[in-house]
Formats: sequence, structure tokens, C-alpha cells
Amino acid sequence: MSKMRMSGLISGMDTDSVIQQLVESRRTKVEDKRKEQTSLNWKQDIWKDVNKQLKSLMTKFAASMRYSTNYTQKKTAVSDSSVASVMASDGTPDSTQTLRVKSLAKSGYMTGGVVSVKEITTDDEGNTVINKSPANALSKMSELGYSGTTSLKVTDGTGNEIVNLNINGETSISDVLSELKNAGLNASFDEKNQRIFVSSAKTGAASDFTISADDTEALKALGLDSESSKKVDGKDAVIYLNDAEFKSESNVFSINGLTITALKETGEDKVTLTTSQDTSAVYGKIKEFLKEYNAVMSKLDTLYGAEKLGSKYKPLSDEEKETMSESEVEKYEQKIKDSLLSGDSTMGNIRNALVSVMQEGIDIGGEALYLSNFGIGTLPYFEAATGDKHTLHINGDPDDENTAGKDDKLKSLISTDPKKVTDFFTQLSQSLYSTMNDLSSSIDGYRSFGSFYEDKKMKADYSNYTTKISEMEEKVNAYEDKLYKRFASMETALAKLQKSTSAVTALLGGGQ
Repeated sequence: MSKMRMSGLISGMDTDSVIQQLVESRRTKVEDKRKEQTSLNWKQDIWKDVNKQLKSLMTKFAASMRYSTNYTQKKTAVSDSSVASVMASDGTPDSTQTLRVKSLAKSGYMTGGVVSVKEITTDDEGNTVINKSPANALSKMSELGYSGTTSLKVTDGTGNEIVNLNINGETSISDVLSELKNAGLNASFDEKNQRIFVSSAKTGAASDFTISADDTEALKALGLDSESSKKVDGKDAVIYLNDAEFKSESNVFSINGLTITALKETGEDKVTLTTSQDTSAVYGKIKEFLKEYNAVMSKLDTLYGAEKLGSKYKPLSDEEKETMSESEVEKYEQKIKDSLLSGDSTMGNIRNALVSVMQEGIDIGGEALYLSNFGIGTLPYFEAATGDKHTLHINGDPDDENTAGKDDKLKSLISTDPKKVTDFFTQLSQSLYSTMNDLSSSIDGYRSFGSFYEDKKMKADYSNYTTKISEMEEKVNAYEDKLYKRFASMETALAKLQKSTSAVTALLGGGQ
């Protein structure tokens, strides 16, 4: 609840204006502290973005590229892609092989005969007449023309019994379908075509099925007898790889590091499978790694080398923002944000550490090799843009206008000496990972694990600002209240003085 203050009535002074002038300097100090907190908040946001990029470089690239298995990618080719698709694992040997697809895997499938509800009547001459009407899933065996008792059995392709259902006149089509589904088969009744459809859930001979009953009349009523229904047997896929036979319940085969998916039968014809080192994939992996590294270095260089601003550049107060347009405020604040980490020691240390790793020599077979041996390096210093001083470029990279016209040494070495490339980049990545792991290790009170900046200290400092600003505001308010009380006391004293003066004047006859 706001305080009602009456002042200046006796003295005639604008006490509100006087008090606000006296308090203003103290309010300015509070506002300055609030601006410092805003700057810290902006700095935290910038660091969070940088930290995210650094962690991506470390966990997405350096972490995986320190293992040689990430450089042994294989590619395969099939002379006729309509026959089969083939994938190779990293350890698959380079080879050229022949493939023949004798048969594809199939599911067992049964199309039942037409069923119907049968109503037996006698005509005027005493002859038996059978009237037929459509059945549905709830139709009972007695309605389909079977009122006996029997056992319906289903066995899988290996001879194991998976269903043994007692059937009588009260058994419905739905009851039969439920038992078939419980056994893992697909089963349904098509009311439009008045047929039961049954199929195995998987391909292969072992997943096939056979339906039988002691009383075949029950099967006939369901349309599942051999004379009414059409059955396609489930069978295995059979292929010949280099004339050796292989069987599979599905059309997928795993053979010596290859995953072969048969797509079409070839009879006696053969196709050729070729497995070789995928140099383009290795090249792409290194290129993506350097792209991520360059994005990080560009960010660090830009922020660290930004123009330093004078002390007059501070975040705007709400009152100051009211005198500017929205675009002017945004431009002004961005200028401050861009300069906040200029010359920042933590950022400088990170940048220098990463540059040092990428410049170091790696011992490969007794020879010290550098990125330059693979056609990778920085641009000449005076040719590079401000944020491009430490970024790395691949000679011959068609996507890099700075080096596209040079010989692509990296791609050549991947083709001719892949082991040298693998050994170098695994060791380089291991060194980079270890360095970044050290840079983001936990430090009590300053840095949490996985953070490259002093996130703990910044968080604590921000909290301290909040406390300090609150304390300063309380003091300013108390000081303001104190001034109002003093002026109120002065007004009271003046009022008493005025009253006394008036009394004296009246006593002396001043009123006559």
C-alpha cells in the first residue's frame, strides 16, 4: 500500500522534487548494479550456446572418430539391384562374389471355401430342401450344417501341435478364429466373400501350418477341407552364394559380414556382388568433423577478437528504452552482447588448446605427420576473414571456394593408403577428446562436469546480484522515508512557529 505524504504546505518548498534529487544518486547505483546483472545474464546465454557447440564437437565427432572402426566403412554393389539388396559390415573383406536366388521365402496361406447358413425344410411333396443364407462370425457350426462333435487340430511346419479345439454344434466361427489367432496365426472371416482366410505370421517352412479334424465334415462346414480350400505352403528362401547353398526362414541372410535380402528368383542365372572400401564415406566423415570444428573455431575467434566497448556501453534501463525504437534497442543491445567475451581468458584458453591439438604432429610408423600431410590447413593469415583465422580447409574440396582448385591429397590417400589415414585421425581425435575432456572437467565452486566455462560461479554471481540489488533497494527506500520524515518534522516545526507568531501578534494588538 503506497504511503500518502503531505509536504511543503507551510514552507512552500517542492519537497518531493528535493527528496527525489537527493535519492537519485543512490537509485543510479542500484540501476548500475541491475545493468551489471543483465550483462552477466547475457554472458551466460552466450556461453551456453558456445558450450553446446563444444560438446557437440567432443561427443558427436571426437568421441567416435578416436576408434578405427569408424573409418572401415564398406560399400556393396549388385549387378542387378532387382534381384537382391546387400549391406556390408565394417569387417567384411573386399570381394567379388556370385549370387543365385533359387526361391523366395513364403508364408503359409489358406483361402477357405464359401460357407453359408443352411436351413433344411420339406416341400409340399415331402422332399428335403436346403436354403442357404449368408453367414457371419457369430454363426454356429449347427447353422453351417454340422451338429456333431470332433477335435480340430493345427500343427506347425515342424509337426508341433499348436491348436486342439473341441468343436460341436454350438461352436461359432468366431470361436475357431480366436483359437487360430491364439496360436499365432492370422485368421479372419470375410463376410462379403463368405470365406475364412488363414495365414502364418512369418515366412518359412517352420512357420507353415496344417489344419485337420477327426471328422472332415466339420472342416467342410468351415470351408477348410482340402476339397474346398486353397493352400499355399510356407517355405524357406534358398540362395547360392559362390555355388554354396544357404537357407533362411525369411528372405534375409547374414553371411560372412554381408546382409543379403533376396528380392527376386533368378532360376539358374547369377548376379555379381562386389564389396569394397567406401572411400567417399570416410572422406565425408572427416569433412563433417572439420566442418564442426570450423564452426566452433569461427565462433571462438569472433567472440574473443570482438571490439572492446567503453564503459559507457551498458544495458538500457526501462526508461532509456522508452526513448528509443524497438530496432534501435535491439541493435544497441546486440553491439554489447557481441563484445562481452572480447579477450575473455577462458575462451582464449579453449581456443588455444584446440588449435594446439590440431597443429601437433602424430607419430605414424616412426614418421611425424601433420594435417598438412593430408592436404589440410588454414588459409594464409591475411587472406582469412576475421572469424576464419583458425579454421581448416581441405585442398580439392569442391564445396570450398578457397581450396577447390587444389589437388585433393586426402581423397587420394584414403584410396591408396587408408591405414595411414585411419591411424592419423584416430590418434588426432583421441588427443582432441582428451584435451576437451580436461577442459570440461568439474571444478568445485566454479565449473560443473561437461561445462567448458565457469557455469557454477556465474550462477552464484547472478544470485548474489539479486540479493545485493534487493538490499540496495531497501536502503534507498529507507533513506527516502527518512528524508520525508525529516521534511515532515520541519513542516510541523514551521507550523508551530507560525501559530506562535500569530498568537504573539494578536496579543500585541496586531489584529486591531
